[in-house]
Amino acid sequence: MDLFDAKGQRLYLSESEHADFLEAARNADRFVRTFCLVLAYTGCRISEGLALTPESIDFAGGSIVFETLKKRRSGVYRAVPVPEDVLDTIDMAHGLQRASKREKKAMAGKPLWDWSRMTAWRRVKEVMDAAKIDEGPHKSPKGLRHGFGVHAISKAVPLNMLSKWMGHASLEVTAIYANAVGEEQRNIASRMWE
Repeated sequence: MDLFDAKGQRLYLSESEHADFLEAARNADRFVRTFCLVLAYTGCRISEGLALTPESIDFAGGSIVFETLKKRRSGVYRAVPVPEDVLDTIDMAHGLQRASKREKKAMAGKPLWDWSRMTAWRRVKEVMDAAKIDEGPHKSPKGLRHGFGVHAISKAVPLNMLSKWMGHASLEVTAIYANAVGEEQRNIASRMWE
């Protein structure tokens, strides 16, 4: 895995593109908005996001719990902390906490988004178009995931914590995010000069 394609093009969203994506997501339909927020703030894979159910949102713990789908066995979970306003947005859009016991029982185990993987991919691309992100291999849901990793490294998140959040099997896979360039590389390097 690398952060650049065979032509040397970046495969991750920069911090400014990430910010533009979040701004565009806030203006999208509520279900598109919540899906995009989950991807942007957790670095999850599309299939992991689509697998989320109401039980996956841990309001008390301030996190979203994912089943890591790239492991060789099922039942491997990870909790990724997210900002409180992201949880509030999910709650308002999907009515999770205010639902009656009967409604909660009806929602139990059902995905928060009943989209196919391709529909989810298209919705994310639509938000990227609205954000006016330049064309390139970084303009994709995978670019959002890679951007999460680069951003975490630039903010000094320990590699072992990032590896856990992203559901990587080893630190070697996570270490690629330290290979960022441009603004992100300068941010990482600036920590040495402080």
